[in-house]
Amino acid sequence: LGYVACDKTKEATARTLEFAYDDFCIAQMARELGKTEDARYFSSRALNYIKVWDPQVGFMRGHLADGSWKPHFDPFEWGSPFTEGSAWHYTWSVLHNVQGLINLMGGRDAFCTKLDSMFTLPPKFSVGHYKREIHAMTELVACNMGQYAHGNQPVHHVLYLYNYAGQPWKSQKWVRHAVSTLYGPGPDGLCGDEDNGQMSVWYLFSAMGFYPVCPGEPSYVIGSPLFSKVTLHLPNGKQFVILGNNNSPENVYIDNAGLNGRTFDKTYITHQTIMEGGTLSFNMADVPNTTWGVGPDAAPFSMHNRR
Repeated sequence: LGYVACDKTKEATARTLEFAYDDFCIAQMARELGKTEDARYFSSRALNYIKVWDPQVGFMRGHLADGSWKPHFDPFEWGSPFTEGSAWHYTWSVLHNVQGLINLMGGRDAFCTKLDSMFTLPPKFSVGHYKREIHAMTELVACNMGQYAHGNQPVHHVLYLYNYAGQPWKSQKWVRHAVSTLYGPGPDGLCGDEDNGQMSVWYLFSAMGFYPVCPGEPSYVIGSPLFSKVTLHLPNGKQFVILGNNNSPENVYIDNAGLNGRTFDKTYITHQTIMEGGTLSFNMADVPNTTWGVGPDAAPFSMHNRR
């Protein structure tokens, strides 16, 4: 089938999407080990997310074992084919091939328009098979970011996806908004359940200015640094410094950037670059620079644009 049937297994569509990402990671390991055939096999399985994409509704959707779609589709319904979330949350779960997802949605403009809708829609939900309001639904409403449910981890990469589609300033805006409004020093300082430290580690990465959207591929996607200066003391004895020049609560946008004194206009940075030490400098502003980070090679890694 290429997908997990939702009439046979609980949370099947979430499993299909996560298994596709897992297979990508296996392919990465196989490639590093020189196992070419294994890498090719698991890379093909990593495309199984396509099997649960329904172009008629524009979302990932539950598939039945007989090949038909699960009936009565509601993008606001939680659970059933998904895990503590809805189609609005899991449709973006193609961490390893965002460009492939952009293609499915009809290109960059359509992709960004749908992302925009996620933040402008009301934070409504249908309880679905849970038959009651669970904590993650309550947190969706409390976060007040439309359908973006930061209180539950499956969407933690979503704010960074504008970088893949040529509108990185929107990632900068929403990442800084989440960092500044959804976290705090008090007893209610986390906006959701702290599963294995993920809620906190998202903050730590995002406050530094980048986030690993696709673990298994050694690079980080740029957001909006919270601090004027962060120094990473690396295990090899070197240091990597992130500067947020002119940073302030209003100056959330990257006007321009430099890496070790040279112009830097990509919306990602590799792990190797960080480990080599140096300085990544962002000059921040209160208005977006819609020409920074939009070049043909500026987008982060996807399987479709493997470098």
